[in-house]
Amino acid sequence: MSSVPQTMNLSDILRPAAPPRMLDNVYTDDQRERLLDVVRRHGPWKLILAQHFASVEELVATLSGSMPEGIEPSLDAFVTPTFRGFYANYSAALYPEIQDCFYNPQFIEHAKAYWGAQYAKPQMMLFNINGPCGNTDPAHLDTPSFRGIRYENSPTWLCAVMGKSGLFQNYMVKMAQVITWFSRDEQSGFTFWPEGPARAPQRIQPPIYNRGVVVQNEMMMHRGEANGPLDQRRPEGLCFDTVFAGDPADRDGWLLKNGETVIARHRTEELRFLVHWSAEVFEDYAELKKNMDGSDNLTFDQVFETLIKDLRARGVQFEMPSDPLRDPAFIRTLSTTYDFGRPLTYPEGVYPDDPFAKAA
Repeated sequence: MSSVPQTMNLSDILRPAAPPRMLDNVYTDDQRERLLDVVRRHGPWKLILAQHFASVEELVATLSGSMPEGIEPSLDAFVTPTFRGFYANYSAALYPEIQDCFYNPQFIEHAKAYWGAQYAKPQMMLFNINGPCGNTDPAHLDTPSFRGIRYENSPTWLCAVMGKSGLFQNYMVKMAQVITWFSRDEQSGFTFWPEGPARAPQRIQPPIYNRGVVVQNEMMMHRGEANGPLDQRRPEGLCFDTVFAGDPADRDGWLLKNGETVIARHRTEELRFLVHWSAEVFEDYAELKKNMDGSDNLTFDQVFETLIKDLRARGVQFEMPSDPLRDPAFIRTLSTTYDFGRPLTYPEGVYPDDPFAKAA
């Protein structure tokens, strides 16, 4: 960073609308079992990285433009055995057996109260799931959406850069999440920076079983924590094509597979299972209408014109890309320009195998 004021300005952009609100006993036992049964019956499921990123530049744009000394940026360096699937998208539940979980009146009220807004509608619901797993993520933001430029129709890296730049705040779609964990691990919690990454973090202490938060994760840096025995966190053979599936011979068994080759087996009690529910929130009817009728939408041309104008105003040197959505050098320039870097502090003694925490 060029100066302390610049660092603090970037840090202050990355703050949620309100501090996270803690929840206990988020789902009933029956709901949890139905959510897990969807994972069991509809897999296999791909790695998170394999679903969202085609290059290391795209990945680093969502994390941090700076890397700890000695760590080469490559997709393989970031691969951890964490897998993802969607329960709902485009405001529609994809599996009828979990409709009550997605169209949840209590969650809708949580979302409205978090923003002090009149209206909210469920938008998306996903899960992350893993057995023992390390973590090479220094901290990240979830993907924000903007009117016209959304996570459904735009690259993840671009939405991330737009959020971190602070240039498109008037177009950002208000979002609130209810994020819930099911993990018995006695050392694996959740770290977050509600006052910005230049200030001290907070931590939800483990175990985090059926505990959750109401939050705006698109504007709050956060990271899940490693879990499970150290020697099992990166199974031999793990690669970009590894998938996660239920064991057809054992209802409480789970498999990591490369093709038909099983590289790891886990039990349900070993899993760290995250359920992420997200709603769009509207302050009043005028904002609801503007978001739905498309009358004030951004276009890709507007976004890149704004970013290029700002780069020039900052004196950043770059070559004009012919394809700004896919040019690796231009993506790297944007991610570096609008990057805070790693948070300045981490909780003490939480990450014994974490190169980012050691470097902080």
